[in-house]
Amino acid sequence: MSDQDLGKKVFFLYPPSVIRDEMIRRLIEQEYEVYMIKDIGTANRLLRKNPHSLCFINLDAAKSEPEWAAWITETMNNPETAHVGIGIVTYNSDENLQKKYLMDIGIQCGFIRLKLGIDESTRILLTTLQANEAKGRRKYVRANCQHDTIATLNLRDGPIKTGGKILDISVVGFSCFLDPDPVMEKNSYIRDIQLKLRASLVRVEAVIYGMREVDDRTVYVLIFRNLDANSREKIRAYIQIAIQADIELQDKLDSELEETVSSKKTAHAGT
Repeated sequence: MSDQDLGKKVFFLYPPSVIRDEMIRRLIEQEYEVYMIKDIGTANRLLRKNPHSLCFINLDAAKSEPEWAAWITETMNNPETAHVGIGIVTYNSDENLQKKYLMDIGIQCGFIRLKLGIDESTRILLTTLQANEAKGRRKYVRANCQHDTIATLNLRDGPIKTGGKILDISVVGFSCFLDPDPVMEKNSYIRDIQLKLRASLVRVEAVIYGMREVDDRTVYVLIFRNLDANSREKIRAYIQIAIQADIELQDKLDSELEETVSSKKTAHAGT
């Protein structure tokens, strides 16, 4: 399965409060992989690294409208980012401005007028994401928890009591190391698992779907059973925090690498 089959990252650049507080939650409920960007340099790096992503720009923040028009045009003309889908979110309902971006500049992901209200704006955005196949063939967003030191679990199954580290998680299930390893069998049903997802505690039931060996340790893959709506909401909230933290960490490392390479080039040019 290719990266595009796994879906597209959906970025919101300088998202307004209505998107941060409400719309993103609705997109997460529909299993879209959503990120917020609050810096133009970060946006440039992430779009180069994710050239088939979608990016919705808040036209009302950070830059003047002509500056945004120039940045969008440059992004669309840059071979590294030419396949990024660009969309606009704004409270400005000027039809001439809408025509400028849709017809003259040629953005592909719509001009969403937030004055229409949260329900209508969300409906339009979901339609846009669907049209651009943002989910790909992936049904659920999965968060990588390997860098999160407080994504852990406690497990009880009869006489077995153990804990472990969560490696990744979706609303369907999770994978983990157990320490000590109780050497559990496939299809074992476990009725008492407590997930610690940063500030949230979630009690779940799960069945062991499978195992694999990694570095001489057993990774257990578990599928949730009878997951209630409250637990699903807590897990989704954690997934959003985790994927946002993960991409910010990756971008920090990329930024430091760029600075190191640039410094070496400058030093070499000066010799």
